[in-house]
Amino acid sequence: MSFLKFLISKVFYKHLAIAFGALALILTGTFVGLNIYTHHGEAYVVPDFSGLTEAQFKELILQKEFRYNIIDSVHFDDFLPGAVVEQIPQPGAKVKRNRTIHFTINALMPEQVQVPNLVDYSLRNAKVILESYGLITGELIYVPSEYTNLVLGQHYEGKAITPGTSIEKGSVIDLLIGQGLSQKKTNIPDLTGLSIDEAKYFCQSASLNIGASMYDESVQTTEDSLFAFIWKQHPMPKEGSRLRLGSSIDVWLSIDSSRIMPDTLSIDIPMTDSIQAAIPAETNNIAITE
Repeated sequence: MSFLKFLISKVFYKHLAIAFGALALILTGTFVGLNIYTHHGEAYVVPDFSGLTEAQFKELILQKEFRYNIIDSVHFDDFLPGAVVEQIPQPGAKVKRNRTIHFTINALMPEQVQVPNLVDYSLRNAKVILESYGLITGELIYVPSEYTNLVLGQHYEGKAITPGTSIEKGSVIDLLIGQGLSQKKTNIPDLTGLSIDEAKYFCQSASLNIGASMYDESVQTTEDSLFAFIWKQHPMPKEGSRLRLGSSIDVWLSIDSSRIMPDTLSIDIPMTDSIQAAIPAETNNIAITE
C-alpha cells in the first residue's frame, strides 16, 4: 500500500518531472552537437579541377577546406602529365567541409608497351598487330628472300629490336620485308664459329638469310644459347658454289668446342730412317724435323 501511495505522492511526480527534463536536455544537446559537428545545412560547391596539376589544385583544395586523394593514373596525349582527368564528386556537386575529393590524373611518364614479335608474319598481319599495340608501321625495307611480303626483321630507330622490349606507345617500327629471290647470285659465306646474331648480320650484309637454327645437346639453357657457335651449315661454303640473293642457310649450333676440328694437324716428330720409309709420299700436312 505504501508503494501505491508513493506513486500518487508529490515526491514521485517531482522526480518524474526532473527525469523528463534531464532527458529533454540530453536529447537537445545531442542534436545541437551533431548539427554543429556535421555542419548541418552548410554545403560547398565542388570546383572543376579538370586539367589542373597537383601543384595547382592543392591550394584550391585547402581554401575550400577539402581533402584529396589520387586514386589512379591513365594516359591521354591531350592532357599535361600529372593533370586531373577525372574527379569524384563531379564538378558542381554540393558537399560538406573536409570531404575527400578523389582524383584520376594523367600519367607523369608516357605509356609503355612491349614490342610484339612480328617475324614470320605477313605484312598485312604485322600492320594489324602493331596497331593493336598502339605502335606505328614505319619504313618498309624490302630485301631479297625466298618468301614474298613476309616480315624478316623489325627495327626501331635504325636498329634491330628484340620482341618484349618496352618502348613508348606510339613509336614507329620499321619492317624488313621479303621481296622474293633475286636472279643475282653470291658466294656462300663460311659461318663456322660465329654466333647466331653475328651470322644473321653477316648474311644480311650479303643479302642472304638464316633459315633453321638447330642446337645440339650441349645447349641446355638460355645462357648456353648466348654462347653457342655455328659448327655446321647447309649449304656448305664450297669453292664455286653460289646462292641466289635472298636464299636461306640452315645452321647447327653448339658450345662444344670439339665440334670445330682443325683443317690440318701439324706436329713435330724426330726423323728416323724407319719413319721416313713409313710416311706416304703424298703426305704434306706433317712437319718433320731432323
